Amino acid sequence: MKVLLCPLSDGGYLYPVLAVGRELRLRGHDINVLGRESVAPVVAQAGLPFAAAEEFGGRRAFSATWWGKTGPAQYRAVLHAARDTGADLLVTSVLCNGALVAAEALDLPVVVVGLSVHLWDYRSGGEGEPQLGRTRESRTRDSLLLHAAVRDQAGLAGRACRWGDGALLGDALLLRGDPALEYPGAQLPERVRHVGPLSWEPTPDPGEVAAVDEHLARSGKPVVYVHLGRFFEGRSLWPRLNEAFTGGRFQAVVEQGRSTDPRPAPDADILLVRKPWLGPLVDRAGLVLSNGTSAPVLAALLRGRPLALSPNGSEQPLLTGACLRAGVALHFPKSPSVPASALLESAWRDDGLRSHARALGGRLAAADGAERAADVVEQVAGASALPVQASAFSKENHEYATSGPR
Repeated sequence: MKVLLCPLSDGGYLYPVLAVGRELRLRGHDINVLGRESVAPVVAQAGLPFAAAEEFGGRRAFSATWWGKTGPAQYRAVLHAARDTGADLLVTSVLCNGALVAAEALDLPVVVVGLSVHLWDYRSGGEGEPQLGRTRESRTRDSLLLHAAVRDQAGLAGRACRWGDGALLGDALLLRGDPALEYPGAQLPERVRHVGPLSWEPTPDPGEVAAVDEHLARSGKPVVYVHLGRFFEGRSLWPRLNEAFTGGRFQAVVEQGRSTDPRPAPDADILLVRKPWLGPLVDRAGLVLSNGTSAPVLAALLRGRPLALSPNGSEQPLLTGACLRAGVALHFPKSPSVPASALLESAWRDDGLRSHARALGGRLAAADGAERAADVVEQVAGASALPVQASAFSKENHEYATSGPR
């Protein structure tokens, strides 16, 4: 089977799909990756063939920052790359409308790798779920409108979508979290599966890790890892970071992520970094402070680290609410009503947070996400009568992927 991986090229979307691709290649499938030219070295480290989207007219088409505006360019790039590689099946990211429409136009099955929580409407249940941000109904409606606009520009508006109302799910949507992160009593759509974190990242340069260790040793203070995501027009967390890490008992390693305006105070105990990996940084920390995006939350939980979360938009409010319900995080408000240092101290000393984080992280770590995701890909291919020369999708795996660990 020939598979084209065409996720968004930002690490939080790209790395999990590369984990699936590596497992599929181990099973004997022919794997190719389409993405921004700048991620070619990362894909090479994953050991997979790469094609630059720019060569297919896909400039900015695989950037999370531009995802809502570049659907037509993404559609064209995926269409041409799929034809060029003879793809039998696509694996893409959540929010990749262009890839979904290309799969429909080419009559190819497509598996979507999602976030750690479900973004859109539940099949049933979920009544009473607190809304920290936009409602699921609003998010679903606007996402479907964006998808429909790309279909229209691709000339597909005149025919019924092959997935009906579940157009955003493709043939299967893989969630990287745990059933405990969904709202109690809610039922996910039938094509949504829990597969686990899909952990993979580039191997860190030992010299870079040593430089971080040297900096942290000079202070000697306990370490908090801070991973900033996009603001989504929310308030910057930097005033609170400077408050928390100036003259207090903690020091911070702050990953900029997609934060484009870092403002560390001159006397703050803050090491500002921009790395293509985060595992070693979380290993050195006792607490993770984040806006609530999937990558740092999953990395923290897999290592049994409690979380302090300060969400803005997109998945951040949903995942924050899920982590608060699961007892693995506390809310870190941007408002100065509660001193930041007191919040960090509370989270650091909360044995319940740490215990719940270890328990949930243990369940996540026990799930071999890449194997389970590859099983789903092969099941989708089998249902589409594609040539699958790999292990069968067992009943046990199907039950796990559908409902998660019990």
